[in-house]
Amino acid sequence: MAECSRIMASLTAQLTALVFLIAVVSPTEVSLAEEPSSQSELTANDWLLSAPSDRERFESLQRQLRGFDQPMWEVGERFESMYHALERENFDLALYHWEKIGTTIRNGIAKRPARADNANAFFLGSTFETVRDSLAARQADKAWNAFTVAKAACEACHQAENVRFMNEQPLFDLMPPDKLNNTEGR
Repeated sequence: MAECSRIMASLTAQLTALVFLIAVVSPTEVSLAEEPSSQSELTANDWLLSAPSDRERFESLQRQLRGFDQPMWEVGERFESMYHALERENFDLALYHWEKIGTTIRNGIAKRPARADNANAFFLGSTFETVRDSLAARQADKAWNAFTVAKAACEACHQAENVRFMNEQPLFDLMPPDKLNNTEGR
């Protein structure tokens, strides 16, 4: 599962880079010698190059990059990785994943601006800074409290976005070690 996540994140990054290059490089800057001389030289793997127009290429890229679901998938993977980093008291790794979670949500908002209000209200504002600062303190108690704050923000945002069912998955069963110890023997 983690390997699939890494592959999907890599593919998303590559597609994003491709979109950027297509957007900033003007047709006069592209060497015509690199272009196939005819459609017949294209292979089945040239799914993007074989599109008849730039508009169809962009539409195809937009379909491939999808909406907010892929960024949320990456957020979930990174959140779980953050949890495991905290278990090992690897605060630098936890902080790294937290920063990437913020980047991923911001990138998701670029694709789905309708998600911006709740993402900003529950997550990217003071909550993001509070969690980041707590992780940066590199103290277990502060870091685990930050994890709990982040998890609550995620759950509240899901509820506000009318996708509360997202909170009913094993990811949201993750708890700081002191909470796990308090539930043993019940």
